[in-house]
Amino acid sequence: MSEICTTCGLPKELCVCESIAKESQKITVSQVARKFGKKYTVVEGIDSKDIDLKDLSKKLKDKFACGGTAKDGRIELQGNHTQKVKEVLVTLGFSPETIEIRKDDFKKRRY
Repeated sequence: MSEICTTCGLPKELCVCESIAKESQKITVSQVARKFGKKYTVVEGIDSKDIDLKDLSKKLKDKFACGGTAKDGRIELQGNHTQKVKEVLVTLGFSPETIEIRKDDFKKRRY
């Protein structure tokens, strides 16, 4: 017999918790500059309790063929991928209405 999800009560194979969590996220995508003018794309607002950030960052890094990391509740990708990130997140099941792209957020930040 299979395991039962404690949140939705369905078997783990049929669990819908992650798809429901994907639709309820408020995601912001912005671009920042770091040392030596290097550009990074930052994806914030994804709840790490419901969605595995490391798995999602791995999928994004593989898709864009870039480096990056998942830390402090956000995903950082090397390079400017602001427009393409929204398309990929929608194909991964996130709602397009909940994804906001900040175009004027290009600032020098130090993390």
